[in-house]
Amino acid sequence: MIILFTVAIAPSLALFSYLYLRKEISREPSRTLFQAFVYGAVMTFPILFIQHVFEQEQVFSNEFLQNTVFTGALEEFFKWLILLVFVYKNFEFDDTYDGILFGASVSLGFATVENILFLFTFGLDTAFIRALLPVSSHALFGVVMGYYFGKSKFAVSTSKKWNLAIALIFPFLLHVTYNAILEIHDLWVYLMIPFMLFLWWFGLTRVKYAHVFAMRQFQKRSR
Repeated sequence: MIILFTVAIAPSLALFSYLYLRKEISREPSRTLFQAFVYGAVMTFPILFIQHVFEQEQVFSNEFLQNTVFTGALEEFFKWLILLVFVYKNFEFDDTYDGILFGASVSLGFATVENILFLFTFGLDTAFIRALLPVSSHALFGVVMGYYFGKSKFAVSTSKKWNLAIALIFPFLLHVTYNAILEIHDLWVYLMIPFMLFLWWFGLTRVKYAHVFAMRQFQKRSR
């Protein structure tokens, strides 16, 4: 059981460590980031409950719609809501790159609990593919969301609401695309490879841009 638990959480720790160490200016307090991670972990259970209720009540007659659009919308909305309610006004959210860290923390909290539940159900045989796909994709969805939260908080007032909207729309579209590819049973591998390459490129460029913006903010404050 200890081995299974370790394997389940290892991908999330590795991805977050990379993002955390990427920040060259002041580090965020580990307690605040841990709280964001816990919020993300706790939200797993209401999401699973809502998904179960909708499935049992057969709210969606179209299974593809339920597995792609509804699941993606539900998960990304909860992440977005947590960042908006518990993180956005936090005084420790003090530069653009912090949005990346908080977004990744919330997403990896969710991905970690989901991964633990999945591996305890289906065993270690799926551990490698889950580290490559669900865990890393959730982390990157969170990076994208957090990037636009950072832009919203530190942008001019006219674009704040627009960036908050993009913080939900972009991860939702990426998540729906990811889910839709998985539903194409015969071709999903061939489609998933270019999509994941794009997702890594898109996510890491947001990391780069956020870091540049954060360094500029730091230099202005230091003058």
